[in-house]
Amino acid sequence: MRKLLSGGILWLVSAFALWADGEQAGDFDYYVLSLSWSPNWCAVEGDARGSEQCDPDRDLGWVVHGLWPQYEEGWPSYCRTSARAPSRSLTNAQADIFGAGGAAWYQWKKHGTCAGLEAEEYYALARRAFNMVNRPEVLRKLTTPVRLPASVVEEAFLQANPDWKPDMLTITCRADRIQEARLCLTRDLEPRICARDVRRDCGAQSALLEPVR
Repeated sequence: MRKLLSGGILWLVSAFALWADGEQAGDFDYYVLSLSWSPNWCAVEGDARGSEQCDPDRDLGWVVHGLWPQYEEGWPSYCRTSARAPSRSLTNAQADIFGAGGAAWYQWKKHGTCAGLEAEEYYALARRAFNMVNRPEVLRKLTTPVRLPASVVEEAFLQANPDWKPDMLTITCRADRIQEARLCLTRDLEPRICARDVRRDCGAQSALLEPVR
């Protein structure tokens, strides 16, 4: 009985250690570039946090939520990596696209560690992905909050990026608002069809979109 108990404890400890270490860095199939509509995020939670991202002087619309390594089903996170953690100056330098240095740090810790890259390379790749997206100017021209079908936001992206197909892009909602635009990319940052578990468009017909501050 004592041997069985001891063996069971050892198994649990080993299993927990394996889980705690996360997946192996660099082992993934494709990326999802997730862009958050900053005015909506600020209204839902950023203002309450006093986030620097929500300062009207920042004039932020779409910002990088993250560049996420994905499997064809599911995704890795908090991966085992020998890459050094980014410095504060490096993460702060990403605030123009991530909204805040703290957001850039968190995305490295949870997702960037899975890319199999050094932090500088990961952030450079995220910046490259962000810059290759034509973000619809029509949404930046709003002066008052509007309610619209989520499909209108998707169509605006598709018109601004005519090489994309609908199943390469997903629009998500949260708290009755447009939340994110998620673009699926190959490891070489070429747009690709999203795996089934990512293709879950928001079906809201009257989602709120706050104007850029």
